[in-house]
Amino acid sequence: MSKEFTLRGYTLDQLQKMSIYDLAPLLNARARRTLKRGLSPENKKLLEKIEKYKKLGINKVIRTHRRDMIVLPSMVGMKIAVHNGKEFVEVEITPEMIGHYLGEFAMTNRIVKHSKPGKGATRSSKFLPLK
Repeated sequence: MSKEFTLRGYTLDQLQKMSIYDLAPLLNARARRTLKRGLSPENKKLLEKIEKYKKLGINKVIRTHRRDMIVLPSMVGMKIAVHNGKEFVEVEITPEMIGHYLGEFAMTNRIVKHSKPGKGATRSSKFLPLK
């Protein structure tokens, strides 16, 4: 028995029927301002491609460099590969992602884990503090 997703009291079906301008007041300030100003031509092109694929029932991964695209209810269920600067990170859009940016789901840096010093290290860099 899973709980149905709601965003500020609206179900996913209600959100998908809303226009972008009706959805904007439900999002945080930054996303609301972006939607109020209107999407950039590149973001509009991506949104049209997503809606076309969804209408035709194509379940293909869409590759994009548009990290500043806001996740909208019409994108839910799609697989989008977002570029992180080096490679494309595949992201499956879920209802909880609505209002966030695509770039938030494709990390641009990795956690650095240092090990022991390598071959050719100097005497001072060979010191490893004991934990």
